[in-house]
Amino acid sequence: MAFNKTSRRLRIKQGIRRKISGTDSRPRLSVFKSNTGIYAQLVDDLKGLTLAQASSKELGAKTNTTIGVSKEVGKKLAERAVANGVSVVVFDRNGYLYHGNVKALAEGAREGGLKF
Repeated sequence: MAFNKTSRRLRIKQGIRRKISGTDSRPRLSVFKSNTGIYAQLVDDLKGLTLAQASSKELGAKTNTTIGVSKEVGKKLAERAVANGVSVVVFDRNGYLYHGNVKALAEGAREGGLKF
């Protein structure tokens, strides 16, 4: 296996996913970030369903995502989750470090009313 940034993140991700899983009452808040956007979704792993999702693309961000946009994505996801009756989630950082955009998304979700 090649030791590069992507394979390292996937290996960390596997370790995280071994420990956490989303249920109907407490779904998993999964974060994915690319060079141009950040995406978040609430997943019920037992049923294999996505309960809510939000992305920087739907907020109109065209290029690199800033911390402010990430925070807005978290708030938008929290708003949709509360509308679906979800208030408690398990946070899945997906192998990314908890700083910058990932941290801003989590803080935005907390401000929006999610607990984790």
